[in-house]
Formats: sequence, C-alpha cells, structure tokens
Amino acid sequence: MTNKPSNTKFYSQVVDLLQSARNKVVRTVNQTMVLTYFEIGRMIIEEEQGGKERADYGKSLLKELSKVLTKEFGKGFSVDNLENMRRFYLVYGKSETLSRISSKAISETASRELKQEEFILSWSHYLKLMRIDDENERKFYEIESSKNNWSVRELDRQYDSALYARLVLSRDKDEVKKLSEKGLVLEKPKDVIKDPYILEFIGLPEKSTYSESDLEQGIIDKLEQFLLELGTGFTFVARQNRISFDNKHFRIDLVFYNRILKCFVLIDLKIGELKHQDIGQMQMYVNYYDREIKLDDENKTIGIVLCQNKSEAVVEYTLPENNEQIFASKYKTVLPSKEELKLLINETE
Repeated sequence: MTNKPSNTKFYSQVVDLLQSARNKVVRTVNQTMVLTYFEIGRMIIEEEQGGKERADYGKSLLKELSKVLTKEFGKGFSVDNLENMRRFYLVYGKSETLSRISSKAISETASRELKQEEFILSWSHYLKLMRIDDENERKFYEIESSKNNWSVRELDRQYDSALYARLVLSRDKDEVKKLSEKGLVLEKPKDVIKDPYILEFIGLPEKSTYSESDLEQGIIDKLEQFLLELGTGFTFVARQNRISFDNKHFRIDLVFYNRILKCFVLIDLKIGELKHQDIGQMQMYVNYYDREIKLDDENKTIGIVLCQNKSEAVVEYTLPENNEQIFASKYKTVLPSKEELKLLINETE
C-alpha cells in the first residue's frame, strides 16, 4: 500500500509560492532588459549627435561598441542588435511609459514590480512592434498584447490577419482614436464584431468541399485560438445547444458568454452565400435566449451568423434599422495575402 503525503495542501502552497517567485523574477529580468536596451539606444543617439560626421561616425560607433560589449558580456550585442536598440529609442523615445520609467527606474525594477499600466512587453514583442510604421496601429497592438497577454506568435498572427484594419472599418474617427489610446474597449454589441473573421488555424482549405459540422469541429478542436479571434472577455458555453418549443427542436451551433458585456453570444455557421432565412433563424434564437435564458441583470443576447459570402443588401433589408443584436460576418479559412485582405476589407466598406 502506497503512503500518500499527509500535507498535500501545504506542499502545494510551497510549490505555488516558488512558481510565483520564479514568474516575478522572469518579469523583472525582462523589464530591466527592455529598459536597459532603451537606455543604450538613447546613449547611442546622443553620442552620434555629438559626432561631426554623423553617418560615418554612427556606423563606426556601433562596430566598436559591439566589439567592446561582446568581449565583456558575450553574445547579444551584434551591430544588428545595437541598431535595433537605437531604433527602439527612436520609435519609443516619446513613449510616456518607457520615457518616464527608463533610466531612473532600471535599478528600481529589480526590487519592485511595475504597475499594470506600466507593463512592459518582452524585447521580442518590441522587435515586432517597432517595425509597424503607423503609430496608431503600433500603439493598438502594444496595448492589446499587454492586455491579453499575447505571445509573440499570437501578436504575429493578429497583425498578419489585419486585426486593426478589420476593427477600424466599423468605427468612426473618435472610436478609431480610442483604439490607439485604450485598445479594444467593449461598450456595445457592435464592438465585439469583426468582418471578416480569420480562421486559418482550423486547417480547412479555402475552396474545398467541407460541411458546417466540419467547420464547427475545427473550431472546437482549436477553441483556444478561436476565443482569441473572437476577442476579449469570451468564454465557451455550449455547442449544438438544443432549444425546444411547440414540440419543435432547434440547435444553435455555438454559444459563448461575454463577461464584459454581460450577455450571451450565439454563433451559427453557414457554408456558402448567406440567405435571409439564416438571419431570421438567428433572430429566433436570440429572441428565445432573451425571453427564456438570460437573467434580468444580463444584457440582450448577440447573434452572429458566420458565412462564406454575403450580400450587404440582404443583410440591410432583413434586419431592422435600429438593429443592435444580429450581425452577419464573413469568415476565411486561410490567411489571405495582404492584397487579398485589402480587397476583402474594401468590399465591406
């Protein structure tokens, strides 16, 4: 007979404490490294500006500095990486967060965690971000990466799928400005909607025969990635959710709940062209949830019909003018090229 540890709870608490401490050390090292690179970039720029022949002087400066640092500290200080630090300061020199807590805070970050609003991403994140030319778009991806704890891989994926451009389409100038200041803020149902949704992670070919059940199963198999594509605050509730009345039975493909908007989000998957009957069916599902499922303190249900193609006129004339609950969006099962994305986005304008 095997003896089980008698203090399992105590052991777990010690393990959790050590894991938390390790995570804090990693964050502190990461933050200190990023701020240090920021300061090195600043020092390089200031030294270059003191040279008489800036271009030639700057080039030789990086070469000599690379030799000195590599000899002293080993790998990580190539001319290319020093150029990245230089560029980092040029891009983020006016950043309130980095500028405010840079040189004076480097020593302090070793003994304290930065506040949430001062959160600094990894150097790998910044290598990606500082290559985004549009400042508003860059700020948006920086905020969303921090807020949603995106890995560098996920940041790459969201950028490649033109998330910012897809969100900008459905917003006026003031709301677009908010994207670069606060990221995606969910205040009303339309804020959760993207058009198109990019579902390349499912692994289905774009122009091949597959069923709605294949599409649904692909989403379920890659649920974590689908939740990231849906956006902030979504939790999975059910698939093929059965509702019944008058001895008739219907099944809603996917049911989610958004914790921020405090409402259910129903999703129906359609292969091919969207029909007005598909919108009518979703209206029925939404009405049922509003009247039979949602609690009094919850907001009205949102319904999204995901389709391969749609006529904007069919959507417009099927839905009421003051519609705030039913939405139709396209989906793509392969990641479009930049040219295809531009065409796809222009079609929805």
